[in-house]
Parts: sequence; structure tokens; C-alpha cells
Amino acid sequence: MLRLYDSRFSGSSWKVRILLNQLGLAYERITLDLEKGEAATHDFVKLSRFSRVPVLQLEDGRTIVESGAILLYLAQGTPFLPDDPFLRAETVSWLMFEQNDLQRPLAWPRVYHLRRMSEAMAPQIARFQQDGYIGLAKLERWLAAHDWLVGDAYCVADLAVSAYVSLAHQGGYEMERFPAIQAWLARVVSQPGWIGVLHGEPGQP
Repeated sequence: MLRLYDSRFSGSSWKVRILLNQLGLAYERITLDLEKGEAATHDFVKLSRFSRVPVLQLEDGRTIVESGAILLYLAQGTPFLPDDPFLRAETVSWLMFEQNDLQRPLAWPRVYHLRRMSEAMAPQIARFQQDGYIGLAKLERWLAAHDWLVGDAYCVADLAVSAYVSLAHQGGYEMERFPAIQAWLARVVSQPGWIGVLHGEPGQP
């Protein structure tokens, strides 16, 4: 059985859980407490060369690290990854955009807010948000003219980019500025098999 090492609030881990659920794949979930340093243990570093989640361990014991790589591996041969070489390249480009332009500036303000550090970290949050709003504006421009990021259907690009974008409000972002993004997120959430970030926990759908 597949084994997924993740953490409770990780948006990158959440992406992988969504796709596993949409593909109907069984897996064992091992949730690490990052604040306790569980991603820095010797045993975990042997599984994840970058000492971070998510990590997907295959049935033969090999591991895949980095959420984008995991998503591309799982999506191979499914409707979530286009067969056309151009559309596949477009998909990869969106995954790169998410990592380069959105992931850090959206994720870190959220971390500071969730850990009740937003007042102490206000200058850092402001710097992250300056970059994050630039990335969100680029995404908004594209979605103002397109229903989906690649071609005319939902794919792994939409999943990868939407995760941290949908959580940006938890980091103090004013997402009402971006109506096209909001409409797109509603389309993403309506896809079969989509699950919330705390899915499976008591009181969570």
C-alpha cells in the first residue's frame, strides 16, 4: 500500500491527499508534528532528502518527495494529466509558477497567523504579501479569460495551484480583490473527490 507522510496543516500535503482521494487510491497516512521537529529525525531524513513533507512512499519502499513531483507521478495515465505534449508542458509550467510565485508568500503568513505570531511577524507578513499579491494578480488575469488553467477541463494544475490560494485568507490576504479566482476556486471545490484540508478529523467533512 502507498504511504503518505504529511502534516496536519500543510497545504502541499493536502494537494496529494486530494488527488489520492480523487483517484480512489488506498494509502496509509502518517502525520508528523513539524513543530516538534519530527521532519528532522534521522529516520525521516532517510525518506525525504529535503527533510520536509509531503513524502509518498511506494509499495516497493522507494520515496517521491516534493508535492509537484508526487502529483505528476500519481496523475500519469489519468484524466488529471493531459496526454498532449503541449498541454502537459503547460501543466508543468503552472506547477512551477505555484512554487515560484505563490507557495512561500501565501504559506508563511498563514503559518504566522495559525501560530498566533501575526503581530510579532507583521513586517515579514507585509513583505510576503507584497510578493503574493503580485502572483495572485497574474493568476487573476489568466482566470478572467479562462475557466481552467490548462485546456478546457480541470487537471492537476488546478489542484496544485488552488491549494494555497484557497487558504490565503488565513494569512490575511484580501481575496475579495480577485473575483475570477474566487469563481475558479468554487469550480475546483465542486470537483468529485475534492476534500477539505482537515478532512477526516472530528467535526470536519
